[in-house]
This record gives sequence, structure tokens and C-alpha cells, in this order.
Amino acid sequence: MGNQNTKSSIAIIGAGLAGLSCAKRLQTLGFEVQVFEKSRGPSGRMSTRNSDSWSADHGAQYFTARDPLFIEELTTWIHDRVAAAWNPHLKVYENGQWRESNPGEQRYVGTPAMNSPGKHLAKSIPVKYSQTIDHIDRKDNQWILRTAEDGTMKEHFDWLVLAIPAPQAFALSKLIDRSLSEKNAVDMLGCWTVMVCFTEKQDVPFDAAFINGEIISWLSRNNSKPNRQGLETWTIHANPQWSHQWIELDKDEASKQILECAKQIGLHSQNAQVSVHRWRYASGSIAPSPEFRLEKVFNLGLCGDWLHSGRVEGAWLSGYQLGNAIAVQATPPNH
Repeated sequence: MGNQNTKSSIAIIGAGLAGLSCAKRLQTLGFEVQVFEKSRGPSGRMSTRNSDSWSADHGAQYFTARDPLFIEELTTWIHDRVAAAWNPHLKVYENGQWRESNPGEQRYVGTPAMNSPGKHLAKSIPVKYSQTIDHIDRKDNQWILRTAEDGTMKEHFDWLVLAIPAPQAFALSKLIDRSLSEKNAVDMLGCWTVMVCFTEKQDVPFDAAFINGEIISWLSRNNSKPNRQGLETWTIHANPQWSHQWIELDKDEASKQILECAKQIGLHSQNAQVSVHRWRYASGSIAPSPEFRLEKVFNLGLCGDWLHSGRVEGAWLSGYQLGNAIAVQATPPNH
């Protein structure tokens, strides 16, 4: 006799915070989930670059918490020691002048690295890493996914969640219906990131700074964050508009221009170890958005920070709320 309580199976593409939040919520509600991630680990843009002697958060630098649901989640992260408050000495540079930054909201970071909350969530979720889904198809009301690595998969799924940046969601969803792709045509700006590792502590009078009107928009001393180990390392983000304009620039040339700008405002990188990363899809619209998208006709959901304020908190909420919405719609197979 079949199990009358069997719930729908759900595939989720993307193991960033939105995808993991959605998977966790659906799992809690009794659904079978399978996450596919093209990278070797979880957390997406809440990423950390590691070497033998240093590490640096090179994606999201910190996050805040305003929504009660996310505050509750953050409380569990802090209890489980995968997140903590960060209180940097923060400055602002604009028009050649420095000023102190108003602390404003409490800032938080993952511990001992920015990707720690994602790793924590992923522990109880089935995730297949190094799996790039390059084609999706719909047959007999089921989703069939194909990976660039293995070809067509044997598994079929009742629902599909795209927890990936808008341009990637656009590329996949247009394979099913062009009207879907038009809805997902959201511009996202890239970001050039440079990590600079020093053998000695740098005499810089701040831990992090917002930079206005220059090539770079942010720099921070990674070791000022809780529980960081290793040599002193700084993360430098170029501003989104410059990054977008020069996204195809040679890595060495991008790094050279970014480090020259950093030097002009006081961070000298001569004799330092330098690492570069290009985020093609780093930031989206911060305008009011639908929080998530649910295409009931196709049993298709979309979530991500680009649908919910562009913030870390928004990514988590987008996935969580989509999970609730799917649970309302999904019915047991063959019922």
C-alpha cells in the first residue's frame, strides 16, 4: 500500500542562503527536497576565500536583522556559534575627506567565516555540489533537469525552485515559456573584489570604510571580525557601476586600478599577496519587489535577494516565504 501522506518532491537550484532557507522550510514542512549547486560548497555570495595562512570574506561583508522571523533565525545562529555581532571602527570617505560613520543598526557576520550560516543550514539538507544545471524540461507535469557534467538526470520532480541570480533564472526559465523569462529579466550589477594579505598589521585608523565617488566602494579588515584567524587580510570591493562597466576587464588590470585607488586613500599593498574575484551578479534592485515568485501553472518558484530588498536578510526571507507558499499549493503526487 502506498503512503497516503507522501508529499511532493522539490528540486532547488542554488545553495545560497535563499535556496537553503527554502529547502530547510520545505523539509520542516515534510517535503522531499534536493538541492543542486554548481560550486563546491554552499553559501553563494556569503562566501569566504581560504588559503593556508589567511582567509577573507569576499562576498557579503555583514548583514542586519529587522524582520522578526529573521531575528528568530539569527538568534539560533548566534546560539549555535555560526554568527556574531560585529562592531567595527567604521569611517566614510567622500570628496577627499574622512568622517566617522554613525553606527546605525547592529551589524552581524558569520563565524568563524561569512559562509558559516550557510554551511550550518546545509548540514541537514541533501545538496549535490559541482552540479551545473544547464537545461530544464517539463514532461507529464514533472520537471527533468540536465547537468552539464552528467547529461539528463534520472530523477523527476514535482516542483522546481530557481534560487539563483536573475540573469541565470532568466536563461533557464525561457526554455519553458518566454513569458516567464520576461518576468525574470532583472538587471544585476557585477562586482570586482580584491583581497590583500599582509605579513604585518597595517597602521590604518579604521576597521572598515564606505568609499563614495571612487572606483572602490568598500574596504574592510577581515581580522576585525569575530573569530578570524591568520594573517591580516583586507577585502576591497569596487563600486557596482564601475564593476559593471569593466566586468570583462583583464583580472590583473582590474586589480591594478582597484589597488591604486586604495593606495590613494591610505591602504598600501606593496609586497602583499593579492587575490582577485569577479562577481558577475553581485547586486540587484533594492526597489520594492514581490519577495518571491510562484508560477502555479508550472509548479515553479523563484527566490533570492534580488526579489527581496537585495540584502542577506531578504535572501533568507525570500526562500522561507516561498517555502510556505509552495507548501500551500503542493499536493501529494497522484492525488
